Amino acid sequence: MINALIKAKITSQDAILDAAIAEGRGMTAEEQAKFDALETEITNLKKTMEAQAKRDAREAEANKPVNEPIFAEVKSNKPVWNSLGEQLLAVRNAAAPGGSIDPRLNIRAAASGMNEAFPSEGGFFVQTDFTTELLKNTYDISILAPKCRKIPISANANGLKINAVDETSRANGSRWGGVTTYWEGEADALSGSKPKFRQIELKLRKLTGLCYMTDELMQDQTALEAIVSQSFSEEFAFKVDDAIIRGDGAGEPLGILNSPSLITVAKTASQTADTITLNNIQDMWARLYGRGSANAVWLINKECEKQLNNMVLATGTYSAQTVYLPPTGVVGNAYMSIYGRPVFTIEHAAALGDAGDIMLADFSQYILCDKGGISTAQSLHVRFLYDENVFRFIYRVDGQPTWNSPVTPYKGASTATVSPFITLAARA
Repeated sequence: MINALIKAKITSQDAILDAAIAEGRGMTAEEQAKFDALETEITNLKKTMEAQAKRDAREAEANKPVNEPIFAEVKSNKPVWNSLGEQLLAVRNAAAPGGSIDPRLNIRAAASGMNEAFPSEGGFFVQTDFTTELLKNTYDISILAPKCRKIPISANANGLKINAVDETSRANGSRWGGVTTYWEGEADALSGSKPKFRQIELKLRKLTGLCYMTDELMQDQTALEAIVSQSFSEEFAFKVDDAIIRGDGAGEPLGILNSPSLITVAKTASQTADTITLNNIQDMWARLYGRGSANAVWLINKECEKQLNNMVLATGTYSAQTVYLPPTGVVGNAYMSIYGRPVFTIEHAAALGDAGDIMLADFSQYILCDKGGISTAQSLHVRFLYDENVFRFIYRVDGQPTWNSPVTPYKGASTATVSPFITLAARA
C-alpha cells in the first residue's frame, strides 16, 4: 500500500518537471511548492514504512513462544534459487507497487540515502552465485582474457599498484635497470650498482550494460535466464577481449596495439598490398622475446587464412612444408599453428592489409585485474511508462601489458629489439 502511494507521488513529481521542461522554462513558484510538498510526503511515507517494519518485528518477537527450542541453523550448500530467471522474476515482483517480497532476496535495512530497499534509489541486487556465474560464462566464452595474468582486487581497494623492474636493455649495465657485476682481481676495488624499478598502476574501469524487459517476458523464467546469461556473457566477453587488443587506456584497459611495448614489423620491400609473406612471419617471430616462444599465440583476422594456407617453406631436397599447419588431433595441437604456436581467428583483428591483422602475443605478460563478479541491479522506474523493467550490469576491470617498452637483447643488432607483443605494419 505504502509502496503504491510513493509511486503515485513520484509520478506526480515527474509530471510537474516534464511540463516545465517541455515549455523550456523553470518551474513556477507554485509548481516548485507542489514539487517540494510531494518530496516531503515521499520522505514521510518512507519513514512510515520503516516504522511499520520495526513494529512488525517487535510484534513477531513478542508473539514468539517462550519455550521455542533454539538450535543451530542448518546451512545447505544448495543454491537459494533454482535459476537466475526465478530470482530475476522475484526481484521484479518485489519492485512492483503492491508486490510481494520474497524473503530469499535478503533485502537490507532501509537507509536514508541511496539504498537497496527502494528500487528507485539503488535497486535489488542479484545474489552473488548467479553474478559469479555470469562472469564465469564470460571467461569461458572469451578467447584472450583467460590467457592473461589475472589478479583479483580486495574488497576495500579500487585499484592496484605493482612494482616492476624498469628494464629496456639486456646489455651489460642495463639488466634489472642497472645491475652490473664484475670479474675482479684480488684486492681490486669493487664497483657498485643497483636495480631500477617502476610502478604499474591499474585503476578499475566500469564496463556496463542495460537490459530492458517487458512485463510479458518477465513472466517466462526460462527465456529470461537465457537472454541474460547468454547475451550479456557474450557481450562482456567480446568487449573485454576488444579492450585487451585495442583499448586506449582512457576509461578502459590499455590494449596491446596501443602499448609502448608493441613492436610493429615493417613490410618487405615492394610487398604487394593486402598480403602476408613468409618473410613477414619470420620477421615477426624473430622479434618475440626468448621465453615468449613457449606461451605466445598468433591472432589473425579470418581474411588472413587464405594467405597463410598458401605459405610454404623450402626444405631443400625434401617436399615443401606448409608453414601454417592444420590441427593434428594430438593433445596440445588442437588448433592451426605457426612455428608450433596456436593460431586463433578473432573478430578484433584488423582487416587484411591493415596493421593488426596478424599479431603475435604472449598474454602471460598482460595483467588483468577485476573486483569480484558482475554486479547486477534492477529498477522498474526508469522505463515505467513503457511497461518495462531495467536490469543493469557492471563489471569493474582494468588491464595493461607488464612491459613499458621493447627490450634490446644482450647480443645482436641494437635495433632488433624484442617484446611479448608484435604486429605487422600496414601493407596498403
